[in-house]
Amino acid sequence: MGDWKGRDVLNILDFTRDELEELFDLASEYKRALEAGRVTRVLEGRIIALAFFEPSTRTRMSFETAAKRLGAATVGFTKGEGTSIEKGESLADTVRMLDAYADLIVIRSRYEGSALLAAEVAEHPVVNGGDGKQHHPTQAMIDFYTVKELFGSPDGLTYAVVGDLRYGRAASSFLYGLTRFRPERVFLVSPPQLRARPEVLLALMDSGVEYSEADLETAVEEADVVYVTRIQKERFPDPAEYEKVKGSYRITRRLLESRAKKGLKVLHPLPRVDEITYDVDSTEWQAYFIQAANGVPVRMALLTLILGGDGV
Repeated sequence: MGDWKGRDVLNILDFTRDELEELFDLASEYKRALEAGRVTRVLEGRIIALAFFEPSTRTRMSFETAAKRLGAATVGFTKGEGTSIEKGESLADTVRMLDAYADLIVIRSRYEGSALLAAEVAEHPVVNGGDGKQHHPTQAMIDFYTVKELFGSPDGLTYAVVGDLRYGRAASSFLYGLTRFRPERVFLVSPPQLRARPEVLLALMDSGVEYSEADLETAVEEADVVYVTRIQKERFPDPAEYEKVKGSYRITRRLLESRAKKGLKVLHPLPRVDEITYDVDSTEWQAYFIQAANGVPVRMALLTLILGGDGV
């Protein structure tokens, strides 16, 4: 078993495959318990701080739901409104206060390195809920748990990762996460301006993951998993550059009907804008709502392992 208790979660690369499998096994136990209506309160009396300096729907609410399903209470904020951050308080001082109030801190910020700084300041565990354009480790955990649930294993599959591979932290974390498994092949589909960063490609190369750039049609024809991300307007230093690439790729029902092989699944960390059309939602290819729902059992498992709960 992995050494989870009291651990920070900053980067998916900090975890071995065996540790991820342990997380997935507990998540499956929690998912079965939720479906059966069983209640587990292994974190009764604990407090989780949700320090969200950026807007969030799924990450914030799934962490909050996970904590409450386990019997823990939550405190926190979104965008720092109504807190001393509005008065100019530093991130470090804010984290110190949260550390005094809570047993674990989940932090989300547009600034790279925020989660690492929080972990250096706090005595209690820190979980990165999204950090600039670099890392979103718990999203990658959910992604690969979903792939395992759908296919039995993330191994031996062909993946197409589509959209913003430069600024999208979910895409970067997914690509990093592939190094912990044995994919057959990986297709990278993006505009030239949004190609994956060199350090991400180096991680794939060093792990022996075979990857290549491809057009969308070719990637969809070959892939078992199409991982789609939106073009993230808020990450662009220059709004004019965003205008050049927005709407570059669209996954439509027509495209999938004409190109997709049997069993293909479409994932997306959400929110979407226009990169997946709504007529895909009711098809057999759609797996992004399953993926989003899996955020609760995976984060329940993560909180339990870090805070030393006994599980289901």
